[in-house]
Amino acid sequence: MKMSIIRKFLFAMMLVMTFQPVYGKMKPGKMNNAGIEYLNTHFHLYDSLQKRIFRYAEIAYDEYESSRMWCQFLESQGFKVERGVGGIPTAFIATFGSGTPVIGMMAEYDAIKGMSQDTVPYKKVLIEGANGHACGHNLLGTGSVAGAVAVSKWLAQGHTGTVKLFGCPAEEGGGGKAYMMREGCFEGVDAMIDWHPDTRNTVNTQTGLANVQVRFSFNGKASHASGAPDQGRSALDAVEAFDYMMNLMREHVPSSARIHYIITDGGKAPNVVPETAQVLYYFRGPNRGMVKDIFARAVKAAEGAAMGTGTTVHYEVITGNYERLPNDTMSDIIYTNLKLVGGVKYDDREMRFAAQMMKNSGLRDTIPSSAFVVVPPKAEGYEAYVSSAYRQFQVCLLHTWRKWTQLAANCFCRDYYRNERLHECGESNFSFCLRFINFQRLVGKSSIGIRGQEGSRLQVRTSHGNKKATSEG
Repeated sequence: MKMSIIRKFLFAMMLVMTFQPVYGKMKPGKMNNAGIEYLNTHFHLYDSLQKRIFRYAEIAYDEYESSRMWCQFLESQGFKVERGVGGIPTAFIATFGSGTPVIGMMAEYDAIKGMSQDTVPYKKVLIEGANGHACGHNLLGTGSVAGAVAVSKWLAQGHTGTVKLFGCPAEEGGGGKAYMMREGCFEGVDAMIDWHPDTRNTVNTQTGLANVQVRFSFNGKASHASGAPDQGRSALDAVEAFDYMMNLMREHVPSSARIHYIITDGGKAPNVVPETAQVLYYFRGPNRGMVKDIFARAVKAAEGAAMGTGTTVHYEVITGNYERLPNDTMSDIIYTNLKLVGGVKYDDREMRFAAQMMKNSGLRDTIPSSAFVVVPPKAEGYEAYVSSAYRQFQVCLLHTWRKWTQLAANCFCRDYYRNERLHECGESNFSFCLRFINFQRLVGKSSIGIRGQEGSRLQVRTSHGNKKATSEG
């Protein structure tokens, strides 16, 4: 009985979380319920909420106002909210309903440092050096909250089941979900549904890149760079020597690997030999084993740089992610319903905004055609830009946790990565981006689908394609 219930419930969630009024009212008798009616009449409420998150623009682990706003709002909607879960002040769990199945949904709300951008189709910094929502987490969190509340309206009609909204901080490089998983925050969840703003409408069945983020700190000896240079041992020299060796290494790593770095501390004044210096690295690869190998080589290079410059080095692993394991059962259900929903429809004003943004980014084709269609999921390959923290729930410390699937909804223009600040911050707070709430109803629809088929609970809990989980790392 439980196996059949979970499929029915997930089908309900996908139904409740799709079909938004901005796509047009649902036809009579076609997947109407209390949750869908709620979304049909509350678009402007969620538009105003996402704008507040956009203005807060709080970075990893500092999302106090954003977290407080969502907790208070969810409590006003009848959810029981646990604050500060997992020992993280800005993490929370909001629960509605009782009994099984227990369906989880993720909300993110952290911004990115230094990505301030006005909501115009050209580059315009609001506050120089300020934070901005360059990855659309103001939309991501809002869509998940809207879907969870809509599901609660359906549950309140007498249906059995529980919906949990997980407030997940520090997606952008902070490892929030990994720490929540480590502390047992996701225990008891039968299935987890996630979504992310994207350049296409699809179900994400690709694996992502494993990742490790490491800060290397070098310590030398300060001296006057002109009066006593021989007495100094430059920590900055060590960083530069290390970076040079890492750049030489690029030729001798697999072509699918990625190495990125920035110097976060290079000294205080040119006439002082730097006593301390730091550099922050990301190492990425399609599997954890490759990342471990590159990381080990990097540590040796750092030690060599320190030895050659008469300095010392220590490193701190900030976060690390495994590659993602897609869940075929849930992905199939969501994609079936996504095809039923169809693509996004923009009004004339929104089309002009999108066209201007694409033109300002150097694109010849200024018609956001990818928004109008549903794209089949890719069965092979991996997403080169993925493995930062918004995947951490799936890939970091969770390489054996397979009860998850992700939906991608078109909220960003094609080739947004040509100008991430313009496309993502500029579009994030514009009205047409909130049309993604249509896709949140799709989560409700597929929730019932997973609840209604015998045996699917077991499939959801174990299905992860052909990818094998590994215990290394």
